[in-house]
Amino acid sequence: MRLPHSEHYSHRWRIHGLTEGFRVEDVWALPTPGGPDDFPLLVELFAAGNGSQPPSRATRVLFAIRMKAGALLGWDRDDAGLGSRVPTLRDRLPADLGDGPTGPSLNVPGFKPLYLTDGEFAAEIANETMHGVLHLGWARDADAVGGWRGQMAILVKPNGLMGNVYMAAIKPFRYLIVYPQMLERIGRAWRAGARRRSTPAPAP
Repeated sequence: MRLPHSEHYSHRWRIHGLTEGFRVEDVWALPTPGGPDDFPLLVELFAAGNGSQPPSRATRVLFAIRMKAGALLGWDRDDAGLGSRVPTLRDRLPADLGDGPTGPSLNVPGFKPLYLTDGEFAAEIANETMHGVLHLGWARDADAVGGWRGQMAILVKPNGLMGNVYMAAIKPFRYLIVYPQMLERIGRAWRAGARRRSTPAPAP
């Protein structure tokens, strides 16, 4: 379920202190109800590729088009990324986060993990069009089974007019194709994992 941007800021998450100058692009409640200690399972799921099922043909086509356009226009060249066109947000991390775990690498090209805590995970990406952050948080939800659920936010800092035009151009595809299918895969994988966890181990 899509959430208002204010829902991201209503939590006292560490990411707020690192993303000055970024705007919140999307906020979603994830179909991942669980208990207070289940956040690591959500991070594992994202690291494995947002679900056990492969993306749909439509999603694969969209990403193939994006990668082809990036190659032709030079959006993804090395000097347009992290540590070149923009500094990595790891340079902004306070000591406790900088010395802590970064979290796993995501099965998505370009994303680099930033930090991992008991209730947050963040990864960043940069290219010629924008500097972006994927943030996962574990949020209280009285309506969720177990009282908690995952929440995902996408924050971006577009690179000038080109970046703003690019973000506006891909917005319909994100809402109509990418996000609905991603959330469906996440929910399916989460439910399957819950069934496995609730099934008693066979007697030796």
